[in-house]
Amino acid sequence: MGHGHGHGGPASQRHRGRLAVVFALVAAFFVVELVYGLLASSLALLSDAGHMAADVVTLGAALAATRIATRTDRTGRRTFGSYRAEVFASGFAVLVMLGVSVYVVVEAVSRIGSQVDVQTGPMIVVGVLGLLVNVVSLVLLNAGAGESLVVRGAYLEVVADAAGSVGVVVAGVLVATTGSAWWDTVVALAIGVFVAVRAVVLARQVLAVLGQHVPDGMDVDAVVADLRAVEGVDDVHDLHVWVLTSGMNVATAHLVAAGASTGPAALDRVLADARSVLRERHHVEHATLQVEGCRAPECHSVDW
Repeated sequence: MGHGHGHGGPASQRHRGRLAVVFALVAAFFVVELVYGLLASSLALLSDAGHMAADVVTLGAALAATRIATRTDRTGRRTFGSYRAEVFASGFAVLVMLGVSVYVVVEAVSRIGSQVDVQTGPMIVVGVLGLLVNVVSLVLLNAGAGESLVVRGAYLEVVADAAGSVGVVVAGVLVATTGSAWWDTVVALAIGVFVAVRAVVLARQVLAVLGQHVPDGMDVDAVVADLRAVEGVDDVHDLHVWVLTSGMNVATAHLVAAGASTGPAALDRVLADARSVLRERHHVEHATLQVEGCRAPECHSVDW
């Protein structure tokens, strides 16, 4: 049996510094937006501030999770470490985003038919400032969004914030030009729906990891074919490939080598070649492989 790993930890660790900067920017601007949202009586501004509050909470959770994920387990009971903390943080982000969406929609509906004096000047100014903060944050998180689930969650939050800031500016202009506060409510509803859609997208990715699905873009048949092509391997069964956390793909498999030499050197070569195939062709750097000489029918099933 062979156990190989060469990963450098969760992908989010490479982007933790930028995540911290974005957290500071968003937290500072949330206070500004909340204050001016209350002063301007703008639901669109308050809804965007509510989303900013969700960002502050989820970014803080993401930072805490990336710290927890690298801690050494001292209990002896977490054989996989605490890497899944990042995935749980992303799941928490989904719940917060959905909560904000529900609040915005309910508040918008409650305003229908009521007269509200919306001050458009602060709306437009704060909306533009919020958009600038979001653009800077997107630039900082862009590289990590394609590598880490927790950074992707933060990135999607900021994308939704940017859309919200645009909505606030548009609402302010429309209310100023038409004199109707109805536009403030309409934009708030649109922001709520948009945030909910982004939350669902992220939720599907989180559930795929927790459900131990095959990593995105990986073809299991191709993995089996490449392992079977390793010199000395006659067949492959009990293959399982999943994502432990972003940037950390894991695999286990039994390699049937009935026709190969059973000497230690030959078996070591089979293990080394198989691990090399998984690492170089399929980005699996953490694999537990077992070489056996079984030719029984039950050994010919790829999965359970």
